[in-house]
Amino acid sequence: MEKERLSLLKASIEAQLKEIERIFAKIEERRQGKSVAELESLAYQLHNLYCAFEDLFKIVAGFFENRIEERAKYHSELLRRMKISIEGVRPALLSEESYRLLDSLRAFRHFFRHAYSYELDPRKVALVVEDALKLKKLYQQDIDNFLEQLQPE
Repeated sequence: MEKERLSLLKASIEAQLKEIERIFAKIEERRQGKSVAELESLAYQLHNLYCAFEDLFKIVAGFFENRIEERAKYHSELLRRMKISIEGVRPALLSEESYRLLDSLRAFRHFFRHAYSYELDPRKVALVVEDALKLKKLYQQDIDNFLEQLQPE
């Protein structure tokens, strides 16, 4: 893998990680809110968190393989690909545990985007926040492992 392309990939990943950290900070700041407006704001940030991770996955997929055929399952397929190593192409980006937590966040994002007439359940939002905070402790190690394995021979 040429050094310049690898440097570009790393810079793109680092920029996206800063965005993810910014959203995590907002989630932590808003998680104690009690009003409906604060709950909705928190849910919106959880939605944004998954979108930011998905943008990271698009960076990786675009650099290496970039094709997902079935558009109906695009979001779940893109996430699934990030937990697998593609021999001769790239290592896995995510651990099994990070994948599981992100899949929960993906499901919440889908619900949030399509829940026009539903009230948010504070207990369910609290569970998603709990998963997001577990993810916060894991994902950086996954990214570090991924980048380490990309070092040119």
